Amino acid sequence: MAKKSITKRWIFNNLGVLVLALIVIEMAFIYSVQNYYYSSAKQYLLSKINAVTSVLGIHSQDSSANFSSEMRNLLETFNEKDKIELMAINSKGHVVLTSSGFSPDDSVSMPDYEQAVSGGEGYYVGKLPSGEKIMAVSVPISSLSGEYSSVRMVTSLTEIDSAIKGYIAAVTMIGMAILLIMITTGLYFAGSIVKPIRQISSIARKFAMGDFSVRISNNSDDEIGELCTAINHMADELSNAEAMKNEFISSVSHELRTPLTAIKGWAETLMLDTEANPDTTRKGVGVIVSETERLSQMVEELLDFSRMQSGHFTLRSTNMDVLAELGDAVLIYTEKARREQIKIIYSEPEMLPFVYGDKNRIRQVFINIIDNAVKYSSAGDTVTIRAEEEAGRIKITVADTGCGIKEADLAKVKTKFYKANHTRRGSGIGLAVADEIVNMHGGTMDITSPGEGKGTTITITLPAAGA
Repeated sequence: MAKKSITKRWIFNNLGVLVLALIVIEMAFIYSVQNYYYSSAKQYLLSKINAVTSVLGIHSQDSSANFSSEMRNLLETFNEKDKIELMAINSKGHVVLTSSGFSPDDSVSMPDYEQAVSGGEGYYVGKLPSGEKIMAVSVPISSLSGEYSSVRMVTSLTEIDSAIKGYIAAVTMIGMAILLIMITTGLYFAGSIVKPIRQISSIARKFAMGDFSVRISNNSDDEIGELCTAINHMADELSNAEAMKNEFISSVSHELRTPLTAIKGWAETLMLDTEANPDTTRKGVGVIVSETERLSQMVEELLDFSRMQSGHFTLRSTNMDVLAELGDAVLIYTEKARREQIKIIYSEPEMLPFVYGDKNRIRQVFINIIDNAVKYSSAGDTVTIRAEEEAGRIKITVADTGCGIKEADLAKVKTKFYKANHTRRGSGIGLAVADEIVNMHGGTMDITSPGEGKGTTITITLPAAGA
């Protein structure tokens, strides 16, 4: 199927309408100019022939004058005979006298004379047998003399038609100039649209092939420029997402390999060492259980993230006790923190209002946040956990004195696949999942850090039930 170019469509549509409009305007102009010149010529001839009939009327009232002699004298002395031919037509319809001295052939048609004989003035525009275009007017004078029936004036339209043709040529040239200007500006305008669109199309195909290194050059500040800027921004985001996805795959692969290696190693040790002492067996089984839980948690994060992306992530909401879920999460990490020489300080209030939500998901958020606090802390650091009610909302704060977050990374840490610190384990989607769960409960999760090495504070707020 042939490609429909915007330039061709513009030429056939807009330019076609313009050409049609110019043709209509030129035709109207030609008609107006021709009508004006022909009307002026007609009025001039009528004024001249009426002057002649007035003179003849005076002579017809003079009984001493010879009307035929006066007629002949009038034609011979007619002062515009070089432009207008004056004719006298007898009662039989024959031209008997002319100002030029040459009588026309009787076969020449005189429609204006026939109109005059029928009554009133006669008017005719036509061509002589020689091809010359003429205008003729006739006025009856039978009331002045029984010998003559009419006087007739004939003039050539050659000069008038030449003048009209000159105007037509001028208007045509102006129309062609307008058309040329419109074509030039139109093609330039169409090109200013088509060129970036072709560039966008070419680069979009590269994006589709996974090449996000190219960008669209943008030199305009109109809608096309906005589109180019938006596509370049999209490419930046896609490039970042692709990089984070690759980094995520690499990170997850590493995270999966470590526990699997540990599980495999201890399983082989226990299988081959049939005489292993109880302490070694207990230690090996403990490592296997711990790493299995770690794998299970990672798989759950991945499944939750997948459900969120597909829109299948659901909540089973009821009125729940936040303190119970927070206490369980703290208890899970108390022993781990002690082993790693990290101190957990939990300030538990006596009572907090209930929260309407999914207790398993809220506990998952708390576990994720506390796990991060412990994971990004070192021996001797402290993790402080507080829960309180503030203006009808439940506020949970988890603050650590660990490695902290760079200011440039703060805005990205809740982005999927993003890891601010690559030296610590993790998939990079835990905070993204936690943030999504909190948002689904109508709450917020804010992350602040004074800088690297100065700890991190995560504040979760949830609306109290009935608030």
